Amino acid sequence: MTMRNAEKTLVSRRRLIRNGLLMATSCVCRPWAFGETSDLRDNPGVDGAGETWTIGNDLVARTVTFQPKTGLSTERFSDLSTHVDFILPGEFRMDMAQEFSFLCNGQFCAGTSSDFDLLSASEAALQNGKSLAIRLRHKNLALEVSVVYSVYNSHPAIRKHLLLRNTGTAPLRLSHLNIESIGVSVGPENETTLLTQYGTIPREIFYTGRSEDAGLLVANGRTGAGIAILSEVPGYMKRTEIGGWDDPRRVRIGVLYDTDLMPFERTLASGEEFITASASLVTFRKDDGFHDPHWLLPSYTAKVLMRRVDAHGPPWIYNTWEPFERGINRNTALELIDAAGAMGIDIFTIDDGWQQEYGDNGVNLTSFPGGLKSIQDAVEARGMRLGLWIPVAAIGTSTATYRDHPEWASTDQQGKPKTTSTAAGAKVVICMASAFRDAAADRIIDAIERFHLAYVKLDLTTIFNAYGEAPGCWAKGHYHGNWAESLNMIYEGISYMTGRIYQKHPEVLLDLTFELWGQKHVIDAGLLAAGDLDWMSNVDDTQPDSAGPLQARQLLYQRAASMPVESMLIGNIHAELPSIQESFATAIGSAPLLLGDLRKLSAADRQWYREKTGWFKKLRSNTKISESFFPLGRWLQPSPAAWDGFARLARSGNGVIAVFRNKSQEPVATVQLPLMPAGKYRLRSIITGKDLGVFGNPDWVRGIPIKFPDSEPVDVLEVTPVNG
Repeated sequence: MTMRNAEKTLVSRRRLIRNGLLMATSCVCRPWAFGETSDLRDNPGVDGAGETWTIGNDLVARTVTFQPKTGLSTERFSDLSTHVDFILPGEFRMDMAQEFSFLCNGQFCAGTSSDFDLLSASEAALQNGKSLAIRLRHKNLALEVSVVYSVYNSHPAIRKHLLLRNTGTAPLRLSHLNIESIGVSVGPENETTLLTQYGTIPREIFYTGRSEDAGLLVANGRTGAGIAILSEVPGYMKRTEIGGWDDPRRVRIGVLYDTDLMPFERTLASGEEFITASASLVTFRKDDGFHDPHWLLPSYTAKVLMRRVDAHGPPWIYNTWEPFERGINRNTALELIDAAGAMGIDIFTIDDGWQQEYGDNGVNLTSFPGGLKSIQDAVEARGMRLGLWIPVAAIGTSTATYRDHPEWASTDQQGKPKTTSTAAGAKVVICMASAFRDAAADRIIDAIERFHLAYVKLDLTTIFNAYGEAPGCWAKGHYHGNWAESLNMIYEGISYMTGRIYQKHPEVLLDLTFELWGQKHVIDAGLLAAGDLDWMSNVDDTQPDSAGPLQARQLLYQRAASMPVESMLIGNIHAELPSIQESFATAIGSAPLLLGDLRKLSAADRQWYREKTGWFKKLRSNTKISESFFPLGRWLQPSPAAWDGFARLARSGNGVIAVFRNKSQEPVATVQLPLMPAGKYRLRSIITGKDLGVFGNPDWVRGIPIKFPDSEPVDVLEVTPVNG
């Protein structure tokens, strides 16, 4: 190396290290033009040379290398804060990690092959981080693949997606798509552990994750060092492969679109691009302060994967579905509005029954004479905003949409229009992978503007009915070429529709229900990329001994390990049942949602709700309780025979603890929070108004006894740091 080249390399490296986020080195000592594109086609001097880049921040780093004979691969992946290397230098195995792979026109394509040329690499600034895009061109196919890695400030996570583009004139058919293929070392096989289904259920380390496996945690059971795998592939298209028995020291990880139960296929026309879903790898170390996943994952998912609810917290929402269902009417709604306003509710939502027909914004004038104007006025006069339930793709045959465009309907294999059962009878399911997606967006935008909506609950069958009706669409002439292509494209149609709505009304909260996403109780990062909230379930809560809040907490605890709780709307907790304290305390664990006949609440109960919702709104506006979630007590399966609870804390230590006695008759809940930030904290009961004392870290490790109020099955505690 000449002295001149050495000086250039040194200056380049210093500049890159000073910028901190993206570092690049070249085997030919070519300085990296920070923020510019390196186009190797215009630089013949690097022909045959390799390239290496490292993307990261002060918490995590991933080193990626391209060699002409071996393609693109990750040669190092490190947690810089805990000093753990998950791919040790010199121990990369190509058979364990192909970086990405897919079939194109039946030909196998992988990152770790000699079939790709390196075209360019470029770095770009993100709002709260940076990204690296490595652009490859296939030698035999008219195909370009851009591999995009993103990193975010203050998060030990690398997020990755692919962009595939047809550069030729003939169509390209894609299948068997693997977004992330990496082999990591967390220790010997007999020390490796796996938590599945949102990161809470222990399983064997040779495992296929399906639709409910939105977050998987691979770790060393002895040291606690591990990696969380968060897939943004939507719903039933999701597949995650964990190969923990393939090698004594490594775990093979694959984040894929499904290939069998709900197969992924995609045809790219000339010039067309396809952007895959993203996959995030988040490094952690269990039981190690802020490195523990109870801190890291809620913070990452809330700040990076959620659209915007995290900034100020979710509103308090009331919904009319239970007990009124389709029988809701003007007079009842006006009485409920008075009660909801007195309780401190933010959004008053009329569910099914306000409309004349599914798929049309015409108001049911029998139930609401004169339309919804008087309802809207009453809602806003009480300081609230109106929300409405709107079915997206299950529509009536009498609507103008169906009369004008029956060809948009999803069909079965025999070519017959698909129908779905609803509370209003059988309705036709329209294909979201057709021009209908624009009509659906237009209809929802019209409703937002006509009724001045702040929130829309988007519901009912699209890709897959949650109760057993067949998935997908067999129709000809839609955007999909066949049934398999329709599956992911229907999910894409939902995202396209919400994207158009947000473009016109970015302030409106869109709720994509579990029925819309196609599975009971489902929530995943793909849904969060398309909407703000997820009406995740309809728990029965019509009687004091119904499944009620206890089962709602079962849903919450199982998913809170890897999904942001403030995106979860868990129906149907009734506000008026005898234990209003339990209803309130359960609601503050997720996005607050209440149902029930509010007219049955006494004036004192309404005032109680107003005081408590006011307290919680103030706490949430001042405290980032979305930065953690700790289930407590008998949380893995809440039981009437034992207490359970949760803590939601900011990194400052401020926050809230809720404990539930259930039917256990236990007088005390002993709360252990060994990961509480260092300091002393005052506990005050929101239920009784009494101070419980000041406690330090040794107390949280041993366990702090919380005595349940004599006449209450619940206590809610505000946690406040004590200075000095």
